[in-house]
Amino acid sequence: MAVREDKQTAVAELTDQFRSSTATVLTEYRGLTVAELKQLRRQLGDGAAYTVAKNTLAKRAATEAGIDGLEELFKGPTALAFVSGDPVEAAKSIRDFGKAHPALIIKGGVFEGQTISADEVRRLADLESREVLLAKLAGAMKANLSKAAALFQAPLSKTVRLAAALQEKREQGGE
Repeated sequence: MAVREDKQTAVAELTDQFRSSTATVLTEYRGLTVAELKQLRRQLGDGAAYTVAKNTLAKRAATEAGIDGLEELFKGPTALAFVSGDPVEAAKSIRDFGKAHPALIIKGGVFEGQTISADEVRRLADLESREVLLAKLAGAMKANLSKAAALFQAPLSKTVRLAAALQEKREQGGE
């Protein structure tokens, strides 16, 4: 009975992690050493938790969390990176670690409640970080505001120049 309770607790914890994560990346870690797994966890930082889980428990937790389409990914040794921070940064960390350690294989994942393939995880890793995208957006908006301000000032300055020219013409004609 105690084993069953342990499994129920594990499923409940995994379900909570699935529900509270912005993204989840499933990987196969066969061939990685404990030291390499620690290195991956450090590389992911505070924004993600890397957990090795039994496939049956993880599959049940995903189903309880309302996530469908992961059944095929739960084959072989599976570890889950539950991302609470920026999913792009976590995907980049996993991709880069996988390049340095070919034993780490990205199987797929979950992003915004939808199942994504390994290729989609890699495409997510190719995106720029949220901060960079926001900075680019702010720069573009600032440039457009500057153009708008110049556009709004143009008729006013033209009007002032026209009035000055008329005034000058009147002064010349009145002499």
